[in-house]
Amino acid sequence: MNIIREEVDALNAVLKVKINSEDYQIKVKNALEKYRKTAKIPGFRPGHVPFGLIQKQYGKAVLAEELNKLTNDSLYAYISENNLNILGNPIPKADAEVVGSFDQPNDFEFSFEIGYSPIFELPISSKSSFDYNKVKVDNSLIEKQIEDLRRRYGKLVSSELVGEKDMLIGKFNELDENGNLKENGIEHSATISLEFIDDKEIVKQLNGKKVSEELDLDPRLVSKGDKDLASMLGIDEQQVAEISKNFKFTISEIKRMEMADLNEDLFNKLFLPGEVTSETALRERIAGDLEKMFSGDTDRMLTRDVYTYLMDKTNIEFPEAFLKRWIKLSNEKPVTEDEIERDFNNYLQSLKWQLIQTKIFKDNNIQLTNQEVIDYTKELLAGNYAQYGIPAPEDSELTETAVRLLKNKEQANGIYDKLAEQKLTDYFKSTVSLKSKELPYDDFLALAKG
Repeated sequence: MNIIREEVDALNAVLKVKINSEDYQIKVKNALEKYRKTAKIPGFRPGHVPFGLIQKQYGKAVLAEELNKLTNDSLYAYISENNLNILGNPIPKADAEVVGSFDQPNDFEFSFEIGYSPIFELPISSKSSFDYNKVKVDNSLIEKQIEDLRRRYGKLVSSELVGEKDMLIGKFNELDENGNLKENGIEHSATISLEFIDDKEIVKQLNGKKVSEELDLDPRLVSKGDKDLASMLGIDEQQVAEISKNFKFTISEIKRMEMADLNEDLFNKLFLPGEVTSETALRERIAGDLEKMFSGDTDRMLTRDVYTYLMDKTNIEFPEAFLKRWIKLSNEKPVTEDEIERDFNNYLQSLKWQLIQTKIFKDNNIQLTNQEVIDYTKELLAGNYAQYGIPAPEDSELTETAVRLLKNKEQANGIYDKLAEQKLTDYFKSTVSLKSKELPYDDFLALAKG
């Protein structure tokens, strides 16, 4: 057996696999002997079928199977031994016929195309500069967080007069053109939260109203879109377009959020007993938690920016014709040329990032060891417990849970992807030049969304 490599260009080559009769004759004969022992052919006892009859009936199929095995084994052995870095797998050459006869088998030659993985350089170094945007954790942000916590642990109390952030409970009644109750009109109890109404004029109009007071009110002005409006009026969303704006709203209750006091009781609800014992300590803890929380977003934004830069500036040429044929031949379901063309650019973009990431990991000896994956999974689990204010279990239990979680293929893939992204981020942070910038929360959020 012999393999000849013919270079087409820097990205493509042809591998010709030459198989002599001595390479397959014994394998084919042994396979046919196995068939002979088990074949059930009328007129012959099992194991006593003439070899010639078995060869006539199964010879070509067995020969094809053995040639296929020999070819595949030799191809991948050759690729491994010669350190060929290829994309996909070898595929039969489109315009080459098989050399050799299955009717009178002797020597055979099969031709395969391969596409080389492109050689390229990464355009980032210590001279590459990227913004490292952080949230400015100032007093206003801390105050907002404290207000949210006090509201979350506060309680609803009844009020006689409407305030700007109160919740109104009442009933909508549909009116006719004359301002009277409409016969068979919509009548439905609803809740209006003034805090979430964007129209400040409406908030001003409702402010100061009393329990049992009635007022003309278009429900569209106090709802968030058709779905919310339909729910508020107890109708199907399809009916929303047909209703008028003539409605009366009668206030039956006014509920106000009484904020929780900043005291030991609240501190112990938020943290472990004794961790925070004063308002000053609460502010310091919130500032630290916010910085820690936003640091993840900061890192993700940096990774996103470097990813965009690398995808834009890294020049990679692909053996496109080969890849299109490989996609078509390797797809489990039939795929048309039009379908391949439509999705091909997205496929190349995905492949490009895969090659960039692989090069970064290989060139910098970045690895994901089994112990690292387990430790990272334990960190994720501990973080989940902390999110709900629950102490993490003992290390042995965490380890057992992590190992069990990683046995689930889908869960494991997600964890590996997260850890790989973290290692990429660490590489970017240690390689490029970072320009730290503190931004107001709203500006940071807008940038993160962008």
